[in-house]
Amino acid sequence: MITWLDLLVEGDPHPRRFDSRQTALAYLLRVERLSEEAAQHLLDHGEVAPPLARREYRLQPLTPP
Repeated sequence: MITWLDLLVEGDPHPRRFDSRQTALAYLLRVERLSEEAAQHLLDHGEVAPPLARREYRLQPLTPP
């Protein structure tokens, strides 16, 4: 079973959805251009904010309605 993850980015009302931590990590590094340290902090703690990242990011498991 896939554990879906939602990425919430400060200022963007639409979450990005990922099927794994690896997929989320690739997106964070390539598209959001987070440093490896900031991306790993987000994966480990569920959130990262300045000064480690330029804006606030939250990563959380998708909760069914």
